[in-house]
Amino acid sequence: MSQAMTAEDLLSEIKAMPSSERGRFFALLGMKLFQDENSTHEQVFGHLTDAEFTAQEAAEYLEISIATLRRYVQGGKLHPCKVVGRNQLFAARALRALKRSLRNVKRW
Repeated sequence: MSQAMTAEDLLSEIKAMPSSERGRFFALLGMKLFQDENSTHEQVFGHLTDAEFTAQEAAEYLEISIATLRRYVQGGKLHPCKVVGRNQLFAARALRALKRSLRNVKRW
């Protein structure tokens, strides 16, 4: 008899996925589990409040290209929260704020 997977095991498996598969996984999860239109952003993504995203993940979250993400960093619109070697990590809070500001600009 196999033992049930723990939340920690699942998180490790999700972290090991390529970023494109992680995106597909969360989209599928959202479609299947969060069909209630009254779910808040906090209910769905609250656990990611203090998360750090790679440049690729940040670009995917913002729905922009890596080149555009790099321009935002060079232009001071976005600042990495941590640099590890040549890799920049971005705070979820900063990405969320930038996404909101981009959405407001597009409305005009």
